[in-house]
Amino acid sequence: MTETTHTLVIGGGQAGIATSSHLQKHGIPHLVLERDRIAERWRSWRWDSLVANGPAWHDRFPEAEFEGIDPEAFAPKEAVADYFQRFAEDRALPIRTGVEVTRLERAEGGFRAATGGGPILARNVVVATGPFQVPVIPTVISDPTITQLHSCRYRNPDALPAGAVLVVGAGSSGAQIAEELVRAGRRTYLSIGPHDRPPRRYRGKDFVWWLGKLGKWDMKAPTPGTEHVTIAVSGAYGGHTMDFRRLAGLGVTLLGRAGDCRDGVLHLADDLRRNIEAGDRNYLSVLDEADAYVAAHGLDLPEEPEARRLLPLPDCVTHPRLTLNLAEAGIRTVIWATGFRLDFGWIDMDICREDGRPRHQDGVSEVPGLYFIGLPWLSCRGSAFIWGAWKDAERLAAHIAAR
Repeated sequence: MTETTHTLVIGGGQAGIATSSHLQKHGIPHLVLERDRIAERWRSWRWDSLVANGPAWHDRFPEAEFEGIDPEAFAPKEAVADYFQRFAEDRALPIRTGVEVTRLERAEGGFRAATGGGPILARNVVVATGPFQVPVIPTVISDPTITQLHSCRYRNPDALPAGAVLVVGAGSSGAQIAEELVRAGRRTYLSIGPHDRPPRRYRGKDFVWWLGKLGKWDMKAPTPGTEHVTIAVSGAYGGHTMDFRRLAGLGVTLLGRAGDCRDGVLHLADDLRRNIEAGDRNYLSVLDEADAYVAAHGLDLPEEPEARRLLPLPDCVTHPRLTLNLAEAGIRTVIWATGFRLDFGWIDMDICREDGRPRHQDGVSEVPGLYFIGLPWLSCRGSAFIWGAWKDAERLAAHIAAR
């Protein structure tokens, strides 16, 4: 038997829940399908100690606060998942869990979705499956004696085999995992590529506050060539600026970008110092813009000259390794913090570019009635964040209502 609904939302994470809430406000009949539990990625695709990278006053929907968490604190991952669960339940959002959409195609009057519970016809479809779809693991290390896993499968230091650990990727996940490992007494190597590293706090305000005041959350498109530059920031241990010099001081050996691995030897790019110093320039540029904003608006925020004092470059940066013999270094585990790729192969329509990203304008696709939400840079820099998904959902729900 075929089920029908006006609008089908595929995905029950932050973007799907935000969309459902706004559709409900417009009185639009709809159904949300989630193949696992609500916000499952927060529960099972994150390591045990993960906390949100933004403070609780920021990383939430405007209509609901976290329960029992200081607004300036960083919510643990389970608290974030519980927040979405509670939000959906309090509003009686029509979310059906444990149902996977395996195919989406055009049909008379709209679309047909094939699911494990039978076909569903809908006039509109909002794809809210998020950016974390298929983990990317380069196939450069073929040694079967080395445990290799993606950062989404890492749980804690004790769950890894004994021995040294190589973490590849210096965005928020890679940097935080490397710090947790070295604090646990594990010999740790960290391969670093191009990155941004904003200050955690400056002049008494969190960096997410500064990005808002400086207009960076509302940026419409990334600078060409920087779409995949990662941001190294952390809410762990109460929140602190991610400084790779400090990590080296804790005992992490910093490396350039990982390349080929031949005969057990990993070859590294000679770009470590360049990447570190580019990250420093990004950090200092935020301080410069913040100072200019304070002066222009006459704000009474305390000066913080200490923030501009950088630690000396460690020896592993000034004399970088260009090769790493994995066996000699005692490396028994490699954690690939190398991101994800999108997978819309289940959508039986020509809607993707060559790079796998859907063709759309601020989430409105070329196919009438088909929408996307929750993707990086969907409408602006903030689109993949909790509050950004809320804003995009509000706009897309209004577009659907107008149809």
